[in-house]
Amino acid sequence: MTKNNSVKREKLSLKEVVAMGVGGMVGGGIFSVLGLSASLAGHAAPIAFALGSIIAFLTGHAYNKLGLCFRSDGGSFTYLEQAFKQRNVAGLGGWLLLVGYIGTMALYAYTFGVYGKAVLGTGAPDIWQRLLASLILLLFLAVNLVGAKASGRTETLLVGVKVVILGVFAVAGLFSLKSDHVLPLFNQGTMGVVIGAALIFVAYEGFELIPNAVNEMENPRVNMGRAIMISIAITTVIYIFVSLVAVGNLSAAEITKYQEDALAVAAQPSLGQFGFTLIGLGALLSTASAINATMFGTARLGMAMAQDEDLPKVFSYTERTKDIPWVSMVVITAVTLLFVNIADLTIISSFASSTFLLIFAAINLSAWRLRRKIGIDSARPLLGLLLTLGSWVVLMGYLWQNDRNSLIQIGIFYLVVITAELLFSKRAWFYGRKS
Repeated sequence: MTKNNSVKREKLSLKEVVAMGVGGMVGGGIFSVLGLSASLAGHAAPIAFALGSIIAFLTGHAYNKLGLCFRSDGGSFTYLEQAFKQRNVAGLGGWLLLVGYIGTMALYAYTFGVYGKAVLGTGAPDIWQRLLASLILLLFLAVNLVGAKASGRTETLLVGVKVVILGVFAVAGLFSLKSDHVLPLFNQGTMGVVIGAALIFVAYEGFELIPNAVNEMENPRVNMGRAIMISIAITTVIYIFVSLVAVGNLSAAEITKYQEDALAVAAQPSLGQFGFTLIGLGALLSTASAINATMFGTARLGMAMAQDEDLPKVFSYTERTKDIPWVSMVVITAVTLLFVNIADLTIISSFASSTFLLIFAAINLSAWRLRRKIGIDSARPLLGLLLTLGSWVVLMGYLWQNDRNSLIQIGIFYLVVITAELLFSKRAWFYGRKS
């Protein structure tokens, strides 16, 4: 479809792009996987989140260099395409990314429904959880269809409010910490911290959406790198303090018992019922902004893949005056709606962490292969590659020992995605398209 180049696009400011990165990370992850992290890492849960940030910082640097060299809405898909001659490598990476993003959006929407129902009160019928989860997806589909600037302004507002709420929770909660809940630090052993970091890595998924908006941000040469690093830094600080307050106010048994709304319960010792409601509101804003940011980047990834003939051409159709990939956005939202109403959160969380660890390993390898072209030293992408692969192996080992059923289902899911991509690429070859 021909684009209308006479229309002047509004650009996203540094503040709006940082908000997109923070919004993509501080979403359902911290609210959904905190209990899992605490059960494995124990008192050292904040250290597990800090370990995850090291991988995020290293990979974020690679994303910045790749994003500035290959300015494309396709993000990770484009970088894999440039780094590997085998076209199916980029195709498989793109398909896995799309499925991973859909899974995380389903996770965020599900968590929104859980907290929404909790805020409404115990008398709310169970159907409200699914209804709220579906409505929030439809709401942000409408916001993103309006345009990038509307999405950016909405994200800035949501992120600002939720950071303030989580900040109040962290500061107030520090005054009610119980010493026996935080000491000894490694009460579950050091391996529990490593396993916890691998399992909760989905909480750092989101910063890689920033390069997808490279063509819609102001001064990307300066702002993209800043936005990636600032958003990871803000997210890391939030995760460390929030997890510290959570484990310091609740026992491991309590975190396991309350699971999805553990953070809201952790706010009660210092803030009472007001704290429960406040964190409930923070969860709603966090998951909402994560859906907004993820939908924005995922739709543009689908469009870029379709333009390169790795998805059906219809995904590349855009709205004529605003250059919005509306078909990609509508289809992705529809699939997410299906997921959110049938999803198992344990499998989704493990699958999402596994998928993004593999993708980030591939991105670090791509940066190393293209190091001369993009101007990056060898050490950082190689270290990022080793850490991501090591974390993935730890995650697979944990699932093999403790949740073999989830591991089998994840393996089947990967097999289905790989088969679908290969069949589509052969279909493209059969009809004489570029292979």
